[in-house]
Amino acid sequence: MRWRAWLRRAVLLLLAGPPLLILLFRFVPVPMTPLMLIRAAQGHGFSKDWVAYSEMAPALAHSVIAAEDNTFCGQWLGFDMPALQGQIAAALQGERPRGASTITMQVAKNLFLWPGRDPLRKVLEAWLTPQVALLWPKRRVLEVYLNIVEFGPGTYGAEAASRDFFNRPAARLSSAQAAQLAAVLPSPLNWSAAAPGPYVRERAGTIRRRVGQLGPLLDCAG
Repeated sequence: MRWRAWLRRAVLLLLAGPPLLILLFRFVPVPMTPLMLIRAAQGHGFSKDWVAYSEMAPALAHSVIAAEDNTFCGQWLGFDMPALQGQIAAALQGERPRGASTITMQVAKNLFLWPGRDPLRKVLEAWLTPQVALLWPKRRVLEVYLNIVEFGPGTYGAEAASRDFFNRPAARLSSAQAAQLAAVLPSPLNWSAAAPGPYVRERAGTIRRRVGQLGPLLDCAG
């Protein structure tokens, strides 16, 4: 029957489409993400300039790892297994699980999915994450993350954020500015890297201290 043929094609597209796009984006810049389209529809504007990883101050990648994912360099499939196990245990006990999202998981989500915490999105994120981890080297994961992540309303990526907030290219970010950018990642619509409040300043200071403590855990970032 014709509907079965369409169903087979849809399943094939669902299974083959994301890996092919992930493989493509290993080599070419990501032009747009679902979140960017959603924010534009909400009236937040659009500021984004893709730059190579080598054109970003190393302090930014170090700060993001310290803030978002201390175990990034040691992960194989893109998951922080101890944190994930703790999250599952908390859920089984009826507790509200704490976040265990890694940088690779955030890249998978930002590339293909919508914002939110619904179960379907979480399942799709868990399916996409190992594909990103296996098809991309660590520095490509960081490069894409730092080029598409939201740093403020309508501001995406390190270069746009550096120029919009600090009037300089990402290559010239200071360690303090890098820490401020990393500090706002959990809530970029509410926190400002350009005019940080007391909480963001305190968080940025914690990130800078943590960078100094991570040592070999930052080796994959260069």
